[in-house]
Amino acid sequence: MPNLQANPSNTQASHARWLLQRADACRAQGQYSQAETLYLNALALTETIFGPAHAEVAVVLNNLAVLYKYSGNFDAAGQLYQRALTITERKYGAAHPHVATIYHNLGGLEHARGRYAAGEPFARRSVEIREKALGPEHVDVAADLAALAALLDGQKRYDESEPIYRRVLALFEARLAAGDEQAAYEIAVNLNNLAALKHGQGYFAEAEQLYRRALALKEKLLGAEHPDVALTLNNLAVLLKKQRRYAEAEQLYGRALALFERVLAPTHPKLVACRENYAGLRRILTGTAVAA
Repeated sequence: MPNLQANPSNTQASHARWLLQRADACRAQGQYSQAETLYLNALALTETIFGPAHAEVAVVLNNLAVLYKYSGNFDAAGQLYQRALTITERKYGAAHPHVATIYHNLGGLEHARGRYAAGEPFARRSVEIREKALGPEHVDVAADLAALAALLDGQKRYDESEPIYRRVLALFEARLAAGDEQAAYEIAVNLNNLAALKHGQGYFAEAEQLYRRALALKEKLLGAEHPDVALTLNNLAVLLKKQRRYAEAEQLYGRALALFERVLAPTHPKLVACRENYAGLRRILTGTAVAA
């Protein structure tokens, strides 16, 4: 999505741009409560300056929706994405890369809700738009393909998703080798997703290796306390529990749960799943449940 195109002489517009930038930074650091306050202030000010149907407003709507997806406020995220999509299509046309960004995000929202089949058309549309506009080797196309692969993976269509994951990894690794340091995070995300796929197929040793590579990269890039680190911690714990490596799994579940509880709503699916997984492991360790 484009940045706010404010006139530097306009104090209000400059302040709106600053609020948006600060909100994005807080979101990236996992500071979701602070980010929400900043986004809401940026949205109110941007609507006042430009009007509620301006393309600049769509940028803030989209970014706030991303935050709400992360924090589990899925209904609000969906409403904001739809508003942003309507504005952006009206401004740029239906085949513009900015429109593809919102389709990508709508697919990601359905993935977060566990509605994988519902998200697939959004992901395919984002790939279609950006491949035509930017070419098949573009980094943004790689991100769209990764999102599509995750949705196929969620439907257990492993034969379709695995080649896409491996293509995406190759694209981002090439970008990293060329000096694009931002590609490192995308590599970590795709390593995690490929690990989950291999886990689902029963290839536990390969899945563990991929999870540990993803975890090391995320901790290096984001810090050990970032909520995105918790996702891979939880996934690796699930894998270790499946192999009856309970002591290792317990440590990872504990770390993941503490991180999730700090930033996610109590009903967020990731937090609920982690809490239930950890509780199930504790019952096994205390002898009140039978190991699966």
